[in-house]
Amino acid sequence: MTISRRTAIAGSVAAAAAIGAGAVAWQARERAIPGTLGGADFTRGHRLRDGTAFPAPAREFETAIAILGGGVAGLSAAWTLAEAGVTDFRLFELEDSTGGNARSSRNAVSAYPLGAHYLPIPNAEAKGVVRLLERLGIVTGHVDGKPVFDPYQIVSDPDERLLHLGRWQEGLVPTVGLTADDQRDLGAFFAAMAAYRDRRDTEGRPAFALPMDYSARDPDLVALDRLSFSAWLDAQGWHAPVLRGHVRYACRDDYGTEPDQVSAWAGIHYFASRRGVAANVASDTVLTWPEGNGHLVGRMAARLRGHLACGQIVHRVRRDGGGVMIDCFDVAAGSTSRIRARAAILATPHFVTSRLLPPGDTDTAGFGYAPWVVANVTVDRPPAGNGFQVAWDNVSWTSRSLGYVVATHQSLAAVSGPTVLTWYLPLSDLPPSEARHELVTRPLGYWQAMVHEDLLQTNPDLEGAIARIDIWRWGHAMIRPVPGFFWGGARAAAAEPRPPFFFAHSDLSGLSLFEEAHYRGTAAAQGAMAHLGIPHADVLI
Repeated sequence: MTISRRTAIAGSVAAAAAIGAGAVAWQARERAIPGTLGGADFTRGHRLRDGTAFPAPAREFETAIAILGGGVAGLSAAWTLAEAGVTDFRLFELEDSTGGNARSSRNAVSAYPLGAHYLPIPNAEAKGVVRLLERLGIVTGHVDGKPVFDPYQIVSDPDERLLHLGRWQEGLVPTVGLTADDQRDLGAFFAAMAAYRDRRDTEGRPAFALPMDYSARDPDLVALDRLSFSAWLDAQGWHAPVLRGHVRYACRDDYGTEPDQVSAWAGIHYFASRRGVAANVASDTVLTWPEGNGHLVGRMAARLRGHLACGQIVHRVRRDGGGVMIDCFDVAAGSTSRIRARAAILATPHFVTSRLLPPGDTDTAGFGYAPWVVANVTVDRPPAGNGFQVAWDNVSWTSRSLGYVVATHQSLAAVSGPTVLTWYLPLSDLPPSEARHELVTRPLGYWQAMVHEDLLQTNPDLEGAIARIDIWRWGHAMIRPVPGFFWGGARAAAAEPRPPFFFAHSDLSGLSLFEEAHYRGTAAAQGAMAHLGIPHADVLI
C-alpha cells in the first residue's frame, strides 16, 4: 500500500489510520519478521495504579536513606550519596534493571538504545553533569577552564542528514526548494533564537538555562508559558511551511508533543538553551555511544550495584515518627518487606509519586505524559540513499517517524556489514490515553509492519535487508510541557521538599532531559544529607 508521506507528516489521526491499514496489508502478504515486543512493565505499573492488594510485610529492615525509582534521577541521587561517602542507602526500582528511559539492550550485531541516545555538551551552569562526566572519564581534562572531552565519545561525522525532495542533504533544516517566505521566516526565527540564547537578566542568569531552575524570571519570559508554541509563532507572523515543519520535528523530538500543545517557553528553550562549553569541540556537539545514554546509566549503576534492588513494587510510603515507612513487594520472591528509613528520595514520575503517598498528599494537575514507540531494526547492510552519505541521525522530512540513528556509527572502522537502526515514533497525533491503549492492545506484527513500511519509504535500498525488528513501548516516556506548566505554580509546588521526603525526577523540571534528571536527583540527595546532618560538598555550584 502506498501512503502519501505529505499526509503522514501532518501527523493526523487519518495518517495514523492509513499507516495502520498499510501494516495490516503488509502482514497479510509478507512473512513474519523475527523480533520481540517489550517495554516498560505495564503489568507491574498497573498493579500499583489499580490499587491491587499486596501481601502484608513478611520482614522489616532499616536504611538511612531510601531512594525510590532507578531512572537517571534516582541513580544521580545514589551517585551523589556515594560520592559524599554515604554507605547506608538503598535504591528500589520497579523494573528488572535501572536506567529509566535511558536503558539499552544489545544483540549479536551491536548494543543499542531503548530510549535516550545522546547527551549534548553541557552548558556552563550544568556543573554537576560536568563533574559526573569527569568521574566517568568522558571529560579528560580542562584547558583555560573549559572541559576537554574524550574524542572517541563525541559523535562522529557526519552527524545529521535529512531526506528532502527525494535527496539526502546534510543537516536537519531543508536547504533546497525554499520559497522567499521560507527563507524570510527561517532567518527571522533563528535570529530570534540566537537573541534569546545570548540574553541574560540583571543577575547574569541566562534567559533559558540547563538546568532550567537557573533560568531568568523576567516577566516577558515567564509570560511565554501562557501561550502554545504555535500561538507564539502566529503572533510573530511566521507561517512558512518549512519553518513550521522544522518546529514540529523539534517539539516531537524532545517533548513527544505537537507544537500547538507545547508551551512557548518550552519551544524556545529547545532552540535557545544549548550553550555547550568545551575546549576541543563545537558548542552544539553531542556525546553518544552505540547503546545511547545506556552507557551513562550502566556505568553509574555498576558503581552502585550493592545498593540497588530491582524488581521491587513500592506501593506504600508513609511518615513514621520523624522518618519514613515504606512497603515494597519483591516480584521474584512474591513477598513484601517493610523498610524504615530516616529520609526518602522519591525519584519516581509524579503520577507514580501520587500513588505512593497518602491520598490527597500530591496534586497531579497539569502532569501529562507522552507515549512513544522505539524500534531496533537489525539490517544486513547499512542504509544508503540518493545524495548525502549515511549519518548518525537520519530524518525524513515527510515521515511520520523521527527517523533513525545508526548504532555502529561510532565504530572506528568503516562498517559495511550488519548494523542496528534505532527508529523513533512519538505517538503525538493521538490523545495520550488513546495512544497508550494502542500500545497495550496492538500486537508485535502491527508495529513491525509500520516500521518496515516507513523504513522502506525512507530507504528503498533496504529492501530485503531487514533481518529483525524489536519493538519497545513507552507508555509514559516523558512529561508533556503544556502551556502553563512551567510557571503556573503546580510544578514548583510538586518539587518542594517536605522532609523527610525529597522529590527528584525530570518531571519536576518539565523537561525530560538527562541534565534535568541529574540536577533533580543530586539536589534531592543533598537535601536529604542536609536534613540528616551528613557533611557534604555542594556539587551543583
